[in-house]
Amino acid sequence: MIIVNLDVMLAKNKMTSGELAEKIGITQANLSILKTGKAKAVRFSTLEAICKTLDCQPGDIIEYRGE
Repeated sequence: MIIVNLDVMLAKNKMTSGELAEKIGITQANLSILKTGKAKAVRFSTLEAICKTLDCQPGDIIEYRGE
């Protein structure tokens, strides 16, 4: 199972999802889909922009947990 920890990273950076969406250039709706783990794919360019903005690594955002 893939877990998205975007809320945790947003809280650590004291940033709202709306602020992040604006800074990385995606809609709040698309960011919400990613945050809830309902996204079927994530572009590397989007992941890179998130990591750059939140000063983190991809593994801080996306995590694999075995069943």
